[in-house]
Amino acid sequence: MVIFSPKGGVGKSAVAANVAVALAKWCQRSVCLVDLDVLAMGDLGKMLGLAPTRSLADIVPALKQRSGESAMALVNDITLTHASGARFLPGTLQPRQAAALEPFVVSDLLPMLKARYDFVIVDGGKAFTDQLVAAFDEANLILLVVTPDIVSLYQTKWAVGMIESMLFPSAMIKAVLNRAQSRGGVESSDARLVMPCELLAEIPSDGRSMVSAINQGAPVVTLYEQTKIAEAFKRLADVFSVSTDLFLSHRQIPRHHRAAGEGAERNGGVTGTARFYFPVGQEGRVDDGDEMIRLKRRIHAQLVNDLDLKHVDLALLANQANMQEMRRRCEQVVTNLLSKELGGVISSREVRARLVNEILDEALGLGPLEDLLSDPSVSDILVNNKDQIYVERHGRLELTRKKFISDDQVRAVIERIVTPLGRRIDESVPMVDARLPDGSRVNAIIPPLSVKGPTLSIRKFVGVRYTQEELIKFGSLSSAMSQFIRACVLSRKNLVISGGTGSGKTTILNIISYFIPEGERIITIEDAAELKLAQTHWVSLEARPSNVEGRGQVAIRDLFRNALRMRPDRIIIGECRSGETMDMLQAMNTGHDGSMTTVHANSPRDVVSRFDSMVLMSNVDLPVRAIREMTASAVDIIVHTARLSDGSRKIVSISELIGLSDGIEMLFRDLFVFQQTGVGPDGTVQGQFVATGYLPTFLNELKVKGLELDEAIFQPPAGAPAPS
Repeated sequence: MVIFSPKGGVGKSAVAANVAVALAKWCQRSVCLVDLDVLAMGDLGKMLGLAPTRSLADIVPALKQRSGESAMALVNDITLTHASGARFLPGTLQPRQAAALEPFVVSDLLPMLKARYDFVIVDGGKAFTDQLVAAFDEANLILLVVTPDIVSLYQTKWAVGMIESMLFPSAMIKAVLNRAQSRGGVESSDARLVMPCELLAEIPSDGRSMVSAINQGAPVVTLYEQTKIAEAFKRLADVFSVSTDLFLSHRQIPRHHRAAGEGAERNGGVTGTARFYFPVGQEGRVDDGDEMIRLKRRIHAQLVNDLDLKHVDLALLANQANMQEMRRRCEQVVTNLLSKELGGVISSREVRARLVNEILDEALGLGPLEDLLSDPSVSDILVNNKDQIYVERHGRLELTRKKFISDDQVRAVIERIVTPLGRRIDESVPMVDARLPDGSRVNAIIPPLSVKGPTLSIRKFVGVRYTQEELIKFGSLSSAMSQFIRACVLSRKNLVISGGTGSGKTTILNIISYFIPEGERIITIEDAAELKLAQTHWVSLEARPSNVEGRGQVAIRDLFRNALRMRPDRIIIGECRSGETMDMLQAMNTGHDGSMTTVHANSPRDVVSRFDSMVLMSNVDLPVRAIREMTASAVDIIVHTARLSDGSRKIVSISELIGLSDGIEMLFRDLFVFQQTGVGPDGTVQGQFVATGYLPTFLNELKVKGLELDEAIFQPPAGAPAPS
């Protein structure tokens, strides 16, 4: 046990010394009393009449080199024996030694002592030092000493709050009222009412006997054993001796505990260097994996029931302050439930904190998705069902070991995401698209549409704004390609960025937009606002879906028509998906040069077919020939992106759309292409960006506008085959 008080002068060391001696002499128990009070060192030795010459701090260097019985022999050499049989181990003898008593020494020492003594009693001092917290981690009882005065009672309440904030269960914290019934003190009955933890005993006030015993270097329990104060200490020792349920057993959960099966912690769970060995019992060990999920499921259910979380207003929890307050309220409840469920306290504070956070994430947050959302390497999160969570990292999909505890939890997480956004999902509206406040896009589908359970997809918004130099460094395009695209933007050519899902279209559009001169008025129109332009004269418009009653929708096409009345210099559509394509092509043909958009397509030539289909969605009955004439006149350059087999994203071609052949066949010229030459041993795609040798038809136009481009950038490398 650790005996502690946040207030000095309450008799903490006297309680520790007398309880230790009473346990050894009258209860016939083996006892080791450890002095870890690094701020008021030496008190315990004087109370016991012992004069140590060496302390634990003196042997720390030697302990680092030893383990097991060899380390214990060093400890025994500096341990003194009291006449009662109690053993005394001083932590430090001089103030300058406090720094030498590193927390890991305490963490390794106490289990070693617990294996050899019936009781290990630690005098923890009056401050929350690293040594004290390390002792708490190894303790199975924390005994607070409090005196019957307002300051001590207040400090005790504060100390209990501090200990609970470190996720120690409330059942582990007890108190003893010292100097009870002292003249002018708070009545014991009143002290019990305000005590924030269970009061085990009252030690009556007897200043004369206690001071006399201290002055004679003897515990009051042996020097004046017939007094009331001595009898009180004996009764308290007897309580500790027979009431084994006071001491919470330690439960060993592996330090590599996974979040419902997630990978091991990065540092391997080891801190410090050259730590000496000590045995740890494996009783009550909780295995990882399914048993951990079942444990979390039980605690989650109890938490929801105890705090009536089902009826918490989700919109209120969207407020950060409300969420923090709710988590604070729930932390200790979960800690206590864990202790009750396991029948003890988890030995590792690190593992205990992780478990509590995981359970709170599942009850109040986004469960196993919390870590993934905060992981900058994850770009997409794909929940297929409660047992399958995929992520995309660096362009590659991988199955994580994370799991939800049930389909209901997946459903609850979806509701937590969409409810604060003014959306709903239920049997009548089983599918929802939404955007998180940080710009991430969310799509969710629930049964009966999703057969295997609720499904969730999150495309994380990347807040990093890449530059053209960075993309060149990443190998996404070449310097020559960047120069050409810049010239196209400055000369107000209409650009379309095409590619498959997740190929980097939006990122490229963001980069290309950097080339727009600062003085121009830019209007962007998107389904979900993802573009982040550097220019100051920029108006961002976002489409709005229908509300829960099915009304209030504002489509991209509506915003586009309105944007034409806003005196734009350039219009950028985040993605053309439907009838707005017709409006965009018309705008490009009627004076709004320099516009840009993205489109899903497998190749530059497929862009034309996609435009045919999307224009027809506008309910305008036009022949394909007319649509293609409109497209050929409007679109100048198609920049095609792709995600390659190694997960990298590149601009694989820049093509010029130069007109029609036979009135319907679109003519293209690839100006730059990426030529793949192979795959490296690690799966990395190998290749190079090359010019095809074609010159853009508007090269002279660029020169007239003062945009000089070296024609050499369009020349293929030596030995390359001539373009067909």
